[in-house]
Amino acid sequence: MDFKRASLLAIAAASLVAGAAHAQVKVGVTVSATGPAASLGIPEKNTFTLMPKEIAGKKIEYIVLDDASDTTTAVKNTRKLISEDKIDVIVGSTVTPNSLAMVDVVAENETPMITMAASARIIEPMDAKRAWVFKTPQNDSHMATAIAEHMTNNNVKTVAFIGFADAYGDSWAQEFAKVAELRKIKVVANERFARTDTSVTGQVLKMMSANADAVLIAGSGTPAALPAKTLKERGFKGKIYQTHGVANADFLRVCGKDCEGTFLPAGPLLVAEQLPDSNPVKKPAMTYKTAYEKAFGGQVSTFGGHAWDAGLILQHAIPEALKKGQPGTKEFRKALRDAMEQTKNLPVSHGIMNMSGTDHLGFDQRARVMVQIVDGKWKLLGK
Repeated sequence: MDFKRASLLAIAAASLVAGAAHAQVKVGVTVSATGPAASLGIPEKNTFTLMPKEIAGKKIEYIVLDDASDTTTAVKNTRKLISEDKIDVIVGSTVTPNSLAMVDVVAENETPMITMAASARIIEPMDAKRAWVFKTPQNDSHMATAIAEHMTNNNVKTVAFIGFADAYGDSWAQEFAKVAELRKIKVVANERFARTDTSVTGQVLKMMSANADAVLIAGSGTPAALPAKTLKERGFKGKIYQTHGVANADFLRVCGKDCEGTFLPAGPLLVAEQLPDSNPVKKPAMTYKTAYEKAFGGQVSTFGGHAWDAGLILQHAIPEALKKGQPGTKEFRKALRDAMEQTKNLPVSHGIMNMSGTDHLGFDQRARVMVQIVDGKWKLLGK
C-alpha cells in the first residue's frame, strides 16, 4: 500500500511539473499612462492590446500597470511584477528616470527588460546590470547627430539649449554638446525646466539674451510645448528644434500654431506613409500604423511604436528561448535575454535591429528622419 501511495504521489508530482512546463509566458508592463508623460504612455498601453496572445504555441499574458510617470511607483511595479506575478520579462517604463531606476531591480532578479525610454544611459556603458536591459527608442546620440547635421546645412552657428531638469534633459545636453563641438556649433545657453512647470519665462529670457540662431528644446510629450509657446510669445525669430520626444498628436494639439515651422528628428513611423516604397522600414511601420488607427482611431504615435517594437523583439526571441527553458524558470529568462541579444536584421516600426553583446538597441541611420511641422502636420524632409 505504501509503495502504491508513493507511486501515486510521484505521478502526481510529475503531472504538476509537466503542467508548469506548459504555462503561459508572462510579460510584465509598467507604463506612464497618467501624469506628465501620459501622452506617451497611453498609446503604449493601448498597443499591448494589439499584441499576439500566443507565440510558438505558448499563450502570452500581458500584465499592464500604470506608474503615473513616477519613478518610485515604477520601481514598486517592477518589484511586484517580478515577486508576485512571476513574470518572465518586463517592458517599461515610458520615461528615462523611471527606466534607469528599474535597472537595479531587474538585474538583481536576473529578469530581462525592454525599455521604451530614449536615453542611451539606460543601456550604456554595457556592464553586468545593463546586460539584462534592452531598448526600442533611438538613442539620443542618433537624433542629436541628425539635428546637428540639419543645423549645419541651414547655417546655424549658435544654439541655446533648454531641457528637462532630469536624466532626459541631462543626457540630451551631453549628447548634443558632443556633436555640436564636432560641427563647430556653439552652445551659448543651457537651461532646465521641470516636466510639471507652468512657466519658463526666466529661462527663455536668458536664452533670448544670448541672441542664438536657434533653440533646441529637449523635452518629451506635451510639457515640451511650454518653452516653444513662450519663445513665440516673446518674439523669438530663430529656428526652433525639438527632440523625438514630442512626436505625437497631443503635442501638436497643445502647441498649436506656436510650433509651426519647428524641426525635429523622429522615427520613420511618424511619417510612414510619406516614406519611399524602397525604404525597408515602410512595411513594418505601415503594418503597425494601420492596426493601431483601426483599433483606436486618430493618428498613430511613435511612442506606441516603441511598445510595438518590444513586442516584435519578443516574437523573435520567445521561440528561441523555449528551446532552452520553460516559462517561469530562471533558465527561460536567461535564454530569453540571450535570444534578444542575438536579434539580427529584424524589421520593426522604427528601423532595422541588429543587436550584440555591446549594443542592446541595434539601430543605424535607417531609424531616423528629419521632420518639420507644416500646417499643423508632420512633413518628411529630404525625400
